[in-house]
Amino acid sequence: MKKVVLIAFMLAALLSFSQAVMAAPAVPGTGNNIIPTVDLRIGGDANTPQGTSTTLQILLMLTVLSVAPAILLLMTCFTRIVVVLSFVRNALATQQMPPNQVLIGLALFMTFFIMAPTFSAVNEQALQPFLAGQLSQQQALEKASVPLKDFMAKHTREKDLRLFLEYMKAEKPKSIQEIPMLALVPAYAISELKTAFQIGFMIFIPFLVIDMVVSSILMGMGMMMLPPVMISLPFKILLFIMVDGWYLIVKSLLTSF
Repeated sequence: MKKVVLIAFMLAALLSFSQAVMAAPAVPGTGNNIIPTVDLRIGGDANTPQGTSTTLQILLMLTVLSVAPAILLLMTCFTRIVVVLSFVRNALATQQMPPNQVLIGLALFMTFFIMAPTFSAVNEQALQPFLAGQLSQQQALEKASVPLKDFMAKHTREKDLRLFLEYMKAEKPKSIQEIPMLALVPAYAISELKTAFQIGFMIFIPFLVIDMVVSSILMGMGMMMLPPVMISLPFKILLFIMVDGWYLIVKSLLTSF
């Protein structure tokens, strides 16, 4: 409830600001341009070790921020969800329906829903103590990795994890928290891909049967020049609607976690 109120307050503030900007008079000598300019300056001498270190830290921070979304997506259930939804669209053969934006948006919101307990644990154990000054940055990262490791290890196959641990020549971990993130993240990703492909295979079977039946009927009628997809597509959509396909797909994804 607090989040809804905060979002509503932010939207109201943004709307009030936009209305104030639209109603503001033009500044003399500047035409109708009332948007202020932004001047960003970074001080420091790059010829000194301190200045060079600061520059490298900024570049490193920008690099990490550019790849952070991809890393976070691989550490959540987003991979399985978006792959399964893509399989559904390909099985239906509806081309770009639903659009990519809809599938990714649905996958993101389902990811937030499924990962809510994990994110709450990270917030309570790491983020809030760090913001309160009770933990250092390194301690906060270690605390934040605990719920994420628990979630990923639960859905990671032992075979996949052993592959990366043997490649790293790392010792066999005695507990989940001793598993290095460098090995756990890719192992979790390929485990999720296998699970998503298994679900996708089961989704394809009923639609494949419809395609085979329609193709056989068309060949028996001598209508070999008519594309079977044009005839089977309405039947596949009808079947998907009759069994409430989206509900079953989403329910299967939720229960798989």
